[in-house]
Amino acid sequence: MSKVVILAKLPLRPGTRDEFVEAFSQMFPVVAEEEGTITYTLHLDTKDEDLVWVYEMYASDEALAAHSGSDGMKAGLAAFGGFIAGPAELIRLTPVEGKGLDLSE
Repeated sequence: MSKVVILAKLPLRPGTRDEFVEAFSQMFPVVAEEEGTITYTLHLDTKDEDLVWVYEMYASDEALAAHSGSDGMKAGLAAFGGFIAGPAELIRLTPVEGKGLDLSE
């Protein structure tokens, strides 16, 4: 069973990045309690202040599904969803190798 990575590209309504970051921060205590969520990080785009990226790594497809359908995710979307300007681009990846990356089962 491979680990699962999602790279989410989120376009924001112009001028709302700071408010988005504040609202999104409520996700970190939620994912801290998710056993199958390995990494969950928010990144600011350095060239476009109305674009953010979320890097997520899960232990399995089941862990991703649990996160995606969780009450915490639903509450998070309610809090920060209004700052998103359009559809998120979700890129699914399978990690192979890297420094600081434990891919053991």
